[in-house]
Amino acid sequence: MDSIMNPFSSSTHLRDLIRAVRACKTAAEERAAIRKECASIRAAISENDQDYRHRNLAKLMFIHMLGYPTHFGQMECLKLIASPGFPEKRIGYLGLMLLLDERQEVLMLVTNSIKQDLNHTNQYIVGLALCALGNICSAEMARDLAPEVERLLQFRDPNIRKKAALCTIRIMKKVPDLAENFINPAVALLKEKHHGVLLTGVQLCMDMCKVSTEALEHFRKNCIGILVKVLKDLANSSYAPEYDISGISDPFLHIRLLKLLRELGQGDPDASDNMNDILAQVATKTESNKNTGNAILYECVATIMSLEDNSGLRVLAVNILGRFLSSRDNNIRYVALNMLMKAIILDSQAVQRHRATILECVKDSDASIRKRALELVYLLINESNVKSLTKELVDYLEVCDPEFKGELSTKICSIVEKFSPEKIWYIDQMLKVLSEAGNYVKDEVWHALIVVITNASDLHGYTVRSLYKTVQTAGEQETLARVAVWCIGEYGELLVSNAGMLGVEDPVTVTEVDAVDVVETVIQRHSADLTTRAMCLIALLKLSSRFPSCSKRINDIVIHQKGSLVLELQQRAIEFNSIIEKHGRIRSALVERMPVLDEATYSGRRAGSVPPAFSTSEGVPSKIPKGVAKPTSAPLVDLLDLSSDEIPGPSSSDGAFLQDLLGVDLPSSSQGTNRTQNNGTNVLLDLLSIGTPPSQSQSDSSPFDILQSGKDNKTSVTVLDNLASNSAPSAKTFSPVGSSSMMDLLDGFGPSSSAPETNGPSYPSIVAFESSSLKLTFNFSKEPGNLQSTLIEAEFMNKSPDIYSNFVFQTAVPKFLQLHLDPASSSSLPASGNGSITQKLRVSNSQHGKKPLVMRIRINYNVNGKDVLEEGQINNFPHEL
Repeated sequence: MDSIMNPFSSSTHLRDLIRAVRACKTAAEERAAIRKECASIRAAISENDQDYRHRNLAKLMFIHMLGYPTHFGQMECLKLIASPGFPEKRIGYLGLMLLLDERQEVLMLVTNSIKQDLNHTNQYIVGLALCALGNICSAEMARDLAPEVERLLQFRDPNIRKKAALCTIRIMKKVPDLAENFINPAVALLKEKHHGVLLTGVQLCMDMCKVSTEALEHFRKNCIGILVKVLKDLANSSYAPEYDISGISDPFLHIRLLKLLRELGQGDPDASDNMNDILAQVATKTESNKNTGNAILYECVATIMSLEDNSGLRVLAVNILGRFLSSRDNNIRYVALNMLMKAIILDSQAVQRHRATILECVKDSDASIRKRALELVYLLINESNVKSLTKELVDYLEVCDPEFKGELSTKICSIVEKFSPEKIWYIDQMLKVLSEAGNYVKDEVWHALIVVITNASDLHGYTVRSLYKTVQTAGEQETLARVAVWCIGEYGELLVSNAGMLGVEDPVTVTEVDAVDVVETVIQRHSADLTTRAMCLIALLKLSSRFPSCSKRINDIVIHQKGSLVLELQQRAIEFNSIIEKHGRIRSALVERMPVLDEATYSGRRAGSVPPAFSTSEGVPSKIPKGVAKPTSAPLVDLLDLSSDEIPGPSSSDGAFLQDLLGVDLPSSSQGTNRTQNNGTNVLLDLLSIGTPPSQSQSDSSPFDILQSGKDNKTSVTVLDNLASNSAPSAKTFSPVGSSSMMDLLDGFGPSSSAPETNGPSYPSIVAFESSSLKLTFNFSKEPGNLQSTLIEAEFMNKSPDIYSNFVFQTAVPKFLQLHLDPASSSSLPASGNGSITQKLRVSNSQHGKKPLVMRIRINYNVNGKDVLEEGQINNFPHEL
């Protein structure tokens, strides 16, 4: 009646608690039910209720499995374990394994009870103690109870011996020093007839080999013959219903024996010789039409691959893996490919025989198998088979799924680059890859192709003609279009004149108009990105010199880009249009062919062995023809003749090549004038520099860490961290030079050069900064005989109808510059250009002639009660300064 009235009394059965919990509709109801049951169990514990102790512990284990705390019932486990009856001990040991672990201090109290149960006359109680000890044994318990477990390894009942062997594994893992005490009992277990005991004995020997070198050597000397005999008997045994699985007797014991033989034979030629015959027998007699047989064959192959040299067995093992590759089961093929990747290191010729099957796996519908097979093909390729295997992979590239094209094209490019027998074959294969998967090819791949093309002087005509043909049919591939445009710009005259025609080529007629058509098509394509269009503009500039008859048409295309919404393209178009229209005398010098790049240097840089940037402190760079400085650490900048001692590469990674090549993908590329100028010896190189190198290129550490201000009629120096960052000012705040008043960058080089100097050097004024409301102009002068020092007069003009008050001008320069600011003429700037504020600066350049002036500015003012901040970077100082 109590049980009916109170479903949570101590006499409640476990099944009643389970029903009550399952009847709960919400988590809150469940928590309330658990709280009531726990309260009832606590009351029973405090009353020392012995009649229902085992029932309460069973309910505690269920509550523990639900995730609720049950620490208050731990001592009940110990009391039940100390009980004389088997049912109570069974619940007690089960609770001990579930509610406690080896980290609990209370566990030390149960050591004596376990020791007594290990010596109990009832074998079932002994089994309970062994099972608990094998699950929660700590290092202290292992030392205390190891003698009892060692004795039980020779117990009369096989189930006890089996549990003692498993318990020994736990003891050895906790205290490896005890392993030597169990060597002889473990050897005795290998002679057992009972499969369960034999299985645990083999596992015990494997674990002993891992923790004890002494045990490993002992088993090698004394146990290999025993194991070979057991495995032979097992392989030749007749049908036994209790052990048979799919026609194979005890495959689990098969696999454990093979694993132990692998452990013993590895690194020992004598041991390997002793097991060769049985391994060959297992490999040839085991049926492979069922998964059980395949599992044994796989372990046999793994064992053969781990043994010392035996070429005959290895060929047999590789042939088994070859049969696995023909299986319909994806899992079997996958493990076979994994094993073949290990086997190729040991016997490459044996794996080569299955090359055709492996290639078929590259075309498998399963993505994981395709990936593994592709990695294996990559390992199989050598100088003798590179052409045939590459052809197979390129053919598959045409029809493979789009999601696989990226990985496959990367592997093909790596193979071609690594094993290319000749440059013409390399170029042909790369063009095939670019035409099929150009949009999936990484940047460093086509960068490397351009480097190879520049070095193959006898193939320039062949390459540009091949690219011309290919781009006609696969022009939508972005990477292919870039390489084609670059080559047409460099070698356009070879394309038109059919110079350097090879015997393998078909004659092709290309006019100057056709060559320009290709570049125009690419630049007008909507899918073309900034990098591609920038390369097209440079190619057009070069073609304007190579094809004078098309100069007007090319100029029209360039002029069209002056209206581009991309500031970078707009600026390039303005500059190139100026070159074409006003500076024909120097255009041919500007667009000379690129110098040959050093392939070894580029390869070294990709491998990380060449520093990514050249530093002027490391000495003068080597010279290349025509006297252009060529930093060996950044050869890809030279590719477009954009090299400069003052522009180190952004990073050593391959991804930085694009920035080195065109500089158009840098974060601050949208700011047209936010560019570090080259040294004064070569303004022409700067004219073609595209993009914005990082501001760090101007100093060894933080480039702009000293900020000076002329506020309150005195000079103050503060540190402004955010001016030292690489981030460019907002386009809304900082308008680049030339956006409103275009300055001819080539003044002094063309027909419109300035008048000769009369009373000493003079320097043109520059618009250093201009926004929608503010304009800053710099006027320059130098003291006679002091070339390092420059006097700058800054003039600020307000274009808005509001007066600017509290006007403060601040500036930061790199460490190689020293700056002094005089007080400003006023702190109030009149509106609508009706007046100006002037402020004088003196800059001393310790690297005069090597590094140009560069400056970051910050302007603060108050307008209509609101503080306004404008900032920017000035890079367009005259080079002579």
